[in-house]
Amino acid sequence: MTTRRPYVILSAAMSVDGYLDDASPERLRLSNAADFDRVDQVRAESDAILIGATTMRKDNPRLLVNSEERRVQRVAAGKPAYPLKVTVTRTGDLSPDLNFWHHGGEKLVVTVDDAVEKVRATLDGLADVVTVGPELDWGLVLDELGRRGIDRLMVEGGGTIHTQLMAADLADEVHLAIAPLLVGQPEAARFLSAADYPGGSTARMKVLEIRAIDDVVFVRYAPKERTA
Repeated sequence: MTTRRPYVILSAAMSVDGYLDDASPERLRLSNAADFDRVDQVRAESDAILIGATTMRKDNPRLLVNSEERRVQRVAAGKPAYPLKVTVTRTGDLSPDLNFWHHGGEKLVVTVDDAVEKVRATLDGLADVVTVGPELDWGLVLDELGRRGIDRLMVEGGGTIHTQLMAADLADEVHLAIAPLLVGQPEAARFLSAADYPGGSTARMKVLEIRAIDDVVFVRYAPKERTA
């Protein structure tokens, strides 16, 4: 029987010139309060939220549904108050002190054979830990989430993961909040990096929605519906 993979949403806030952050030690606030509330709604509608280990180490997010009303609605619908929180790591370099482990509901680490025992020893029960084999294959990651009943997956970064999922044609939607800022620092993190994207540079994605959220422009794309 074939496992049904989750519907994958890539979510990011970026500057007009495509950066997720600047190069300073402090996190650059790209979005605004109204757009943060939109993100909270998408989280509440998701079965799982995924970030990479690098993003976790750098930003130390809690990654929660912040609205109590939305958590109550999830419980009323028979869901846990918080979506499953997922991270992926090849190296297994994770700290048990990060906020990710100590807030919200269930947590899952997806890793590779060489790192699985290291992660289990480091986290000591803070999360379920599973390996997808010798290499971190995104198709196998999604298969694992599908087996766990995850129908809707929100991916909040970082740029390396966004790039890998887009290049593998595994993203069903892209949610971009474009902030009226220019970063201009080549060493800063970008939303997407160079990759062999499906269809090449002339394949146009379908636009599903565009709207202004105060001073941010929100755009929703369907990357699998590319046309020449």
